[in-house]
Amino acid sequence: MTGFGTRAVRSGLPRDANTGALVEPISLATTFAQQDVGCPIGPYIYSRSSNPNRDSFQNAIADLECATYALVFSSGMAATAAIVQGLAQRSLIVSIDSLYGGTHRYLTRIAPAFGVKVIFVDDIQNRLTQVLNTSEEKVKIVWLETPSNPTLSLVDIQVVAETAHAAGAQVVVDNTFLSPYIQNPLRYGADIVLHSVTKCINGHTDVLMGAIAFNSSEIHATLSFVQNAAGSVPSPFDCWLAHRGLKTLHLRAPAAARNASALANILEKSPHVISVNYPGLNSHPQRQVAVKQHRNGLGGGMISFRIRGGSKAAAKFCTSSKYFALAESLGGLESLCEIPAAMTHNGMPKEAREKGGIYDDLIRLSVSVEDISDLMEDMLGTLEYAVKL
Repeated sequence: MTGFGTRAVRSGLPRDANTGALVEPISLATTFAQQDVGCPIGPYIYSRSSNPNRDSFQNAIADLECATYALVFSSGMAATAAIVQGLAQRSLIVSIDSLYGGTHRYLTRIAPAFGVKVIFVDDIQNRLTQVLNTSEEKVKIVWLETPSNPTLSLVDIQVVAETAHAAGAQVVVDNTFLSPYIQNPLRYGADIVLHSVTKCINGHTDVLMGAIAFNSSEIHATLSFVQNAAGSVPSPFDCWLAHRGLKTLHLRAPAAARNASALANILEKSPHVISVNYPGLNSHPQRQVAVKQHRNGLGGGMISFRIRGGSKAAAKFCTSSKYFALAESLGGLESLCEIPAAMTHNGMPKEAREKGGIYDDLIRLSVSVEDISDLMEDMLGTLEYAVKL
């Protein structure tokens, strides 16, 4: 197979036949002229249904996720909604219990309107068989994040997929934290891979978008209908921007992972840190899953850790850091820090948060591509300052 970097640069971008331009034009048209009634000039009729820039970007996503199809949406949550509404109505979803707060909010507060019930399961890899065997309702989807947000626990996708498929359920894997560069869940039996394109794929903190990739023609027929009928589609310009960002993913992702690995080792040795969650550490309880599923065993660019001194020390760290900006989101060119319990996951009940390991003193880092010496110096100094009485 052609290398990832070559595909990232070239996938989905046919050269302009009229001008030879290497950069795809942005097609802002909302509608396209027809030469006769019901006879469009080309493949496009109305931009909500399809658009040249969206098609190009979808083709690139499918290529990099080793998928037959990909669809993009106006946000990661819009992509999540499409999956649930298209594939899980009047059924049961079994999900990991430590996951993005926005996904938890959607599954618990909006999905029920479509007749969807949700069971959150800890240690889903070992408990899924029991849940499937004892459930009185049909399980349509098993929902995974691996790594999970923000505790960075891992799941062996192949093991879960085999169990789920035996019970007639489909497996959705949120791959946002790792990107297609580090992990391709479809290779391990997942049915659908989900991304917040806003994050690592775009990589420049200037696009809001979601994507799903899969191999089933039946899923494509269902979810492409939802994409068009519900209308949660991204703009042509956003597709163009995200496609441009995708071209450097193979450069950004390993650089961020190298920086994160160095910082995780510093945090693990620090007397100011209670515990560190990072799949690239040998001490990570599912390190062997990372070795199996991740490119070269990379841990990715996300770290979370519990700081000594409680929530006050956590807040002090986040407001005092020089190079880790206090902000939600992740995967951009700038390194970020946040407190999930007070920010991205504050909509979850405290009991549910802490059951999933999301404590008030947990800090989440999105490590990016700045010089590692600067990030290290800032990390050490900010830790010292944050835990002082």
